[in-house]
Amino acid sequence: MSELIVYHYPPCGTCRKAIKYLEGRGHRLDLRNIKETPPGPAELAEMVELSGLELKKFFNTSGEVYKEMGLKDKLPGMSRGEQIGLLSGNGMLIKRPLVTDGNKITVGFKEETYDQVWGSGK
Repeated sequence: MSELIVYHYPPCGTCRKAIKYLEGRGHRLDLRNIKETPPGPAELAEMVELSGLELKKFFNTSGEVYKEMGLKDKLPGMSRGEQIGLLSGNGMLIKRPLVTDGNKITVGFKEETYDQVWGSGK
């Protein structure tokens, strides 16, 4: 049975759906509150590499903090290191949930993607 690290925000409905999905497929979960303990810069940089996604896909662009900080206009002028620092410094900027087993990672929750990546944990 696989163990997955799940960075989530407990009040988030999407996070709750993802957790229910993963538990229903037999995965053991190490749940981490993304607001209280976001991944550190090195861990986040590794997750971005593993994902194969652009760094901007890790930003919660519909979140209040993102909008309040005006990041839509600021991100293009920031270095990769600055962006990773922003994300690791404020978990509410990170698109959630982040799920990883150390080899693969998913950002957000789409059932089709979870079927492909996490399928059955048994």
